[in-house]
Amino acid sequence: MNRFIGRDREIDRLNLLLKKKSASLVAVKGRRRIGKSRLVEEFGENLTFYRFSGLAPVEGITAQAQRDAFADELERQFQMGKVARDNWADLFWHLADQTKSGKTVILLDEVSWMADKDATFVSKLKNAWDLYFKKNNQLILVLCSSISVWIEENIISSTAFFGRLSLTLHLQELSLHDCNKFWGNFASKVSAYEKFKVLSVTGGVPRYLEEIIPAMDAEAMLRQLCFEKEGILFKEFDSIFSDLFSKRSEFYKHIVLGLLQHPLATLEDVYQFLKVEKSGKVGEYLNNLIDAGFLRRYYTWSLSGGKKAALSRYRISDNYLRFYLKYILPNADKIKRDALTDISLGHLPGWETMMGLQFENLVINNRQLLLKLLHINPADVVNEGPFFQTKTKARAGVQIDYLIQTKYNSLYLCEIKFSKNTITKKIVSEVANKIDHLVTPRNMSLRPVLIHVNGVQDSVVEEDFFTAIVDFSELLG
Repeated sequence: MNRFIGRDREIDRLNLLLKKKSASLVAVKGRRRIGKSRLVEEFGENLTFYRFSGLAPVEGITAQAQRDAFADELERQFQMGKVARDNWADLFWHLADQTKSGKTVILLDEVSWMADKDATFVSKLKNAWDLYFKKNNQLILVLCSSISVWIEENIISSTAFFGRLSLTLHLQELSLHDCNKFWGNFASKVSAYEKFKVLSVTGGVPRYLEEIIPAMDAEAMLRQLCFEKEGILFKEFDSIFSDLFSKRSEFYKHIVLGLLQHPLATLEDVYQFLKVEKSGKVGEYLNNLIDAGFLRRYYTWSLSGGKKAALSRYRISDNYLRFYLKYILPNADKIKRDALTDISLGHLPGWETMMGLQFENLVINNRQLLLKLLHINPADVVNEGPFFQTKTKARAGVQIDYLIQTKYNSLYLCEIKFSKNTITKKIVSEVANKIDHLVTPRNMSLRPVLIHVNGVQDSVVEEDFFTAIVDFSELLG
């Protein structure tokens, strides 16, 4: 098994459960490949640990097939004779009976798949917890699912499990500091820019980061992962969307393709590019994509009071998803014919614009690290995020990559700038123009910040315009 990296906070939270005098029920959610089951396995490594996983709900998988798979694992892991397999209540009883004493961790992985096509699953699991599992006061039962909507509705927010959960974990991408560790002993030898090229595609998704070959340069590595038919990232998208969204996967694909063309889209924009009437169903699909970790919804806010405004925009927040839609999907036939094995990434159409969006995602997803570098206490932040000032007759429209407002009436205007070359003094006038058009309260200080990946010219520093100039290598740690 690969070396386990990151998740210190989550491991600490799980370890605290071992100090309790009662059984613990835990829910873990997050996008596929984010490392949910691996986290629980790491936690249970030195404990009595059992794992059961649902079958992917492909065509032909029935409710009985799910119960059969579970029963097979019961018989194998506990060396039991044949057990009845026509009822989840019986299966849960057998599992609880085999784990009725001692420090034990049970992982029900992809629990939403187990429940597929059986409307009684959730209620029988709840009854089994109340009647059997929790009698072992040293038991930790963990429920995992990549379908965040399912586990949210059926476990986390369900009245059936109200008051029963001891802990809920929503796994996000690994921090850039942890991502850097995947280069191992080569971390100090590989440039921040080369690491960025890899992370611009993988993001902080552990399963993708495990494919890093530290001795291989970024271009060769990405060609192998993305532009060869055997590459894991060439085949990944269809697997993700079919597993998560089943028969509706094409409509979800249509939504993210629209957002690829409209990187910051309002809900009205979404209706327009989908060419559908306004309905709550579209909002539901967007929320599902957010819960799955592929989109993020950003609200702007009032600078005078710090309160969230009604204006919001949707954006693809998953770097792999955007890269796949932009460069892998349109070239799928060529990749299958081995026609792109020598492709130069820098010559792909719109490469620099695309990398700019990927760079913004990486920085925004690591805003806690950024706050630390800027010496801002998170407790002092009133609001933060991409900021939009709409255009009116009285003011110009302004878009800020990332804005931080503190309770001390300070604004940190962050310009997240990707360039394959060092950044020139032109950046000063560009940011100054945004500041001139941004309407701020009179008592508010404004501190411009530049975040870059490939260096800045001395003239930028000499202008003494930016409060801070942050190099991507600092975020990598």
